[in-house]
Amino acid sequence: MRCAMITGRQVRIWMLGLGIAAVLAAGGIPAAPTWAAGEKMTVKKSKMDIQVVTSPGGIKAWLVEEHSVPLIALRFAFSGGSAQDPDGKEGVANFLTSMLDEGAGELDAAAFQERMEELAVRMSFQDGRDTFYGDFQSLTQKRDQAIELLRLALTKPRFDKSAVERIGAQLRANLAFALKNPNQVASRAWVAEAFPHHPYGRPATGTLESVARIGPDDLEAFRKHVFARENLKVAVVGDINAEELGKLLDRVFGDLPAKSHTKPVAKIKLAEKGKISVIELPVPQSVVVFGAQGIKRSDPDFIAAFVMNQILGGGGFNSRLMEEVREKRGLAYGVYSYLQYFDGAEYFGGRVATKNEKVAESLRIIKAEFKRMADEGPTAKELADAKSYLTGSYALRFDTSAKIASQLLGIQVDGLSVDYVTKRNDLITAVTLDDVKRVAKRLLGSNNLIVTVVGQPKNLANGG
Repeated sequence: MRCAMITGRQVRIWMLGLGIAAVLAAGGIPAAPTWAAGEKMTVKKSKMDIQVVTSPGGIKAWLVEEHSVPLIALRFAFSGGSAQDPDGKEGVANFLTSMLDEGAGELDAAAFQERMEELAVRMSFQDGRDTFYGDFQSLTQKRDQAIELLRLALTKPRFDKSAVERIGAQLRANLAFALKNPNQVASRAWVAEAFPHHPYGRPATGTLESVARIGPDDLEAFRKHVFARENLKVAVVGDINAEELGKLLDRVFGDLPAKSHTKPVAKIKLAEKGKISVIELPVPQSVVVFGAQGIKRSDPDFIAAFVMNQILGGGGFNSRLMEEVREKRGLAYGVYSYLQYFDGAEYFGGRVATKNEKVAESLRIIKAEFKRMADEGPTAKELADAKSYLTGSYALRFDTSAKIASQLLGIQVDGLSVDYVTKRNDLITAVTLDDVKRVAKRLLGSNNLIVTVVGQPKNLANGG
């Protein structure tokens, strides 16, 4: 892909900053009133207003106006990601992310790219397991012409044979490299073990064989099945008002079908019994991926779990895992844990890379810290420090147009309300020691880690 892609709900794209951090630090955005279709809803607080706008054609978007900077950042998502890839053609969604700017309408790939450069347009796409994302950025002066390129990319992509073959060759080259990359081998092997015979267990980027089978018809079929108005969410930040945005939404997305044809993803839980798998690869250090059953985003205990993970392994150098594995024993450069949730599954995962002869010891320490957190919970100071960091750093997620758009879109994709920005820090502040102890015992109380090791680990039975 030409654009650097990352997983999760954010895309690293440069944008000029907005003065939002101080607003959020001062109290954020109050709760929003209810509203009827066709109206606009405004959530006001100092410099930052979130408007929920409905276009004349019925398309909704969240808008933050900022007229001091002559550009807009538009972030959108369709429900339906790589889990919708057809069997035997895994990687279609990922393939499509690289094809939507490879020609559309009357413009072939070269002409489309040249037009993007003339208009200084930034356009990129990425696929998640359940969601297909898009980013668009344009200067106000060129907005109308630039928006036409986005409309064509979403509604009339060409999928010319020459472009498909060229991008397909690039993707297969990346896959061939990934077969020798221990991090990527470990990630693929772990999800296959955790989610057997399930869409989440398949490689999102496909295989050498599956990508070779993907053609223009497969790309168009995925686009038609997933791109629809009913499963669309949009966030816009920048130099545009609600009336202008309504017209823009209808112009860009209005020609898409009303209904999607995505298939529901079956629910799946991770195995209750732990397991260690080893994939031999001649490398000087092993990559270890581990995980167990997690927690849904909608679960009442999710915020407590989020705070718990910050203390255990999500807080960088301030986390227990980093302190015990790196700082005290020098076993690894880094180790971390995280919460991951999909529409049909959720897990509590983590990763460490260490010398082959230190894998067993590292795993012993990680499991011991899981048990200690489950048995004892955090200290009062650990909890206070974690809450202070999480609440204090939240404003940094809103210091550029692109970050604001990403945050607002992520809130929508997660099914949260428009006033979540206001409530989020209060929810974290309200977490108690008992809350963290309860969720720690729930998530970490069983020795059921699914572990995948890629490398040449020594004496692993002593650490399993």
